[in-house]
Amino acid sequence: MKRRTAEGSSLETFHLSPFTSHESLVGRHGALGYEFERSGPRTVLTRSSCTSPWHHFPPSYLDDSGCAYTWLVNPSGGLVAGDHVSVEAQLHAGTHVFMTSPSANRVYRSLAEPTVQEVRLSVGPDARLEWAPEITIPFAGSRFRQSIHVDLAPGATVVLWDAMASGRVARHERWAFASLENEICISGSLGKSVAERYRLVPGLLPESVGLVGSWDYVASLFIIGDAVDATVWAHLDSVLAATLEERPGLVLGAVSIPAVSGLVVKLVARSAPDLTTVQEAMWTAIRKELWGLPAPNLRRY
Repeated sequence: MKRRTAEGSSLETFHLSPFTSHESLVGRHGALGYEFERSGPRTVLTRSSCTSPWHHFPPSYLDDSGCAYTWLVNPSGGLVAGDHVSVEAQLHAGTHVFMTSPSANRVYRSLAEPTVQEVRLSVGPDARLEWAPEITIPFAGSRFRQSIHVDLAPGATVVLWDAMASGRVARHERWAFASLENEICISGSLGKSVAERYRLVPGLLPESVGLVGSWDYVASLFIIGDAVDATVWAHLDSVLAATLEERPGLVLGAVSIPAVSGLVVKLVARSAPDLTTVQEAMWTAIRKELWGLPAPNLRRY
C-alpha cells in the first residue's frame, strides 16, 4: 500500500495542544547535550554535558566509516511522572552520527503530572544524522509528551525513526495509557518542513486511536536531505514499499513523498519482532542507497 502527497509538507494526523513549559514541582529535570566535529576520517565528540537521569557514554566506532555511534543512556529504568528530560545535539559540517538507546523508553503511570521529553537536533552542512532510539512503552495510566525538532543545513541528511508500543503487550496491557502527545518537525535548508503531530487519549477519546487500535506497534521513519539525487529517492521509494509488503497481515505501511526532499514511512506492526525485522531491512536499504554503507546490527547495543 502506498500513499503519496503532493506539495503539502505536513503529515498531520491529529491536532496537538502546545507543549507547556511551566516548571513541574515533581520529577527530574535532566538534560543531555552533545557536540560533534570532523577530525580527519572520523567524527569526534568535542563537547558533552548531562544531568540525571541521563548518563554519558563516549561514542564507539563499529566500522571504518568514521561514524560516531552514540548511546542515549538512562540507567534509572524509565521516566516517571513530572520528569522533564531533554536531548540536544549539534553536528558540525561533514560529521556522521548514529544515535540510539540500549533499551526501551519506559514511561510510568502518572496521576496528574505528564512526563515530557524534548529533543533538538542541529545537522550542519553535508552532515549525516541517524536517530534510532528503542521503542517507547507507555505504561497504563501514563501521560507522555514528546517533541523532536530537527534543523538541516544545506547538504545535510537525517534518517529518523520514532516508534511506540500500545503498552506492556506481554502483560496484555494495550492502549491503557492516559494520554500521549507527539510532535516531530524537520526543517530543511530551503525554508520548507515536514511535520507529524498527534494526540492519543484512549480512555476519554477512543476514536483518537482509530484503526491503529487493532495493532500493537506504531512507527514513523523520516529520510530527509537535499543532497540526494531524485533517481536515488525513486529507487529507495520502491525498495521501502516492497519491504513493507513482505509481511502481509503482520506489518501495514505506506511511503509518502513530502514537500521537502526525501521520503516518509508510516507503519503499524503486530509484534515487536515484526517491527524490528522491517526496521532493520529498511535501514539496510537506506544506508546502501544513500551512502554505500552496510547497516549496523541495531540489537548489538
